[in-house]
Amino acid sequence: MLEFRTQGFNGYAVKYSPFFDSRIAVASSANFGLVGNGRLYILGLTPKGIIAEKWYGPTTATSSVTAPFDTQDSLYDLSWSETHENQVVVAAGDGSIKLFDIALNDFPVQSWQEHKREVFAVHWNLVAKDTFCSSSWDGCIKIWSPHRPESLVTLPTHSCTYSASFSPHSPTILSSVSSDSHLRIFDLRTPASVSNHLTLSIPLHSPPQSRPGFAPPSPLGGHPPAEALTHDWNKYRDTIIAAAGVDRIIRTFDIRAPSQGPVAVLPGHGYAVRKITWSPHLSDVLLSASYDMTCRVWTDGSAMGNGASNPQHPGLVSDQLAFGGGREMGRMGRHTEFVIGVDWCLFGAEGWCASCGWDERLLVWDAKALMAS
Repeated sequence: MLEFRTQGFNGYAVKYSPFFDSRIAVASSANFGLVGNGRLYILGLTPKGIIAEKWYGPTTATSSVTAPFDTQDSLYDLSWSETHENQVVVAAGDGSIKLFDIALNDFPVQSWQEHKREVFAVHWNLVAKDTFCSSSWDGCIKIWSPHRPESLVTLPTHSCTYSASFSPHSPTILSSVSSDSHLRIFDLRTPASVSNHLTLSIPLHSPPQSRPGFAPPSPLGGHPPAEALTHDWNKYRDTIIAAAGVDRIIRTFDIRAPSQGPVAVLPGHGYAVRKITWSPHLSDVLLSASYDMTCRVWTDGSAMGNGASNPQHPGLVSDQLAFGGGREMGRMGRHTEFVIGVDWCLFGAEGWCASCGWDERLLVWDAKALMAS
């Protein structure tokens, strides 16, 4: 396990570069994101450990000054450009969005200020690659081009929106989860005049429905509405989305059957789930980060068939809230404060990932080793 200390700044988001397996960006905030500056770290993985790649100030043969990008307000999320290896966009607490070029010094190359409240998520379009989206506490999702000074589209959600992302399978479909406990799907190909491109709204707290081959869902499977904090599209199954939040439960949904409730229900975290991300290598595996100070690796059961009667995994359906055959495969508990961000490495041996949290630490570790234990 490798470690880097973001001294004085609490980690909020971590992302591997889509171009280099040894480059990681971390968005962080002073004073736990409540007040103060933000800082964007660009880090490199080397044989000697993790180092800050961005160097500023005078350099001599004996000394040098190093500093990351600092911002006037807290940073809550980041996303690497899909077209430019040196550019990364960040979401700030003052409602601004900034685009940095790490080959340049000091200042962002572009800045936008349209959101009225904190921007909590940014996500680059993985298919078209020329746009990205943002979501904010002001109840709006906005779509941007790095070459335009104003947003291209505004999508109202009328609820504090913690997470928004483009589908990795379509350039025109994007999704969000909000404080009203709903997953929303937007399709930019639909007429804007009908419902602002909204095509689907799924209540995350709805109970699962009985399915052939699986144990009946528990009558406790439904929950009162709770704030949804994170979601992610499956990288291999284009209609599967996982979502989680304050109620501590991860759920997966098939948007082809929105009225059927969750396909899988994965309880286990002790506090709110702050971030989830599907594996880029395995279609049934996802990773989560939680306020309970752990990162956990899960299977949703889709690659295992009906796991209820599998004698090798007697705990598969031991939790009365569990449904769908999924289970926890391992956990990492080395953080000493809330874990806020987690991401998979796209390259090399499958299973490497990075996590960051309020303990001012970035950890790089092997999830596959946890899955095998």
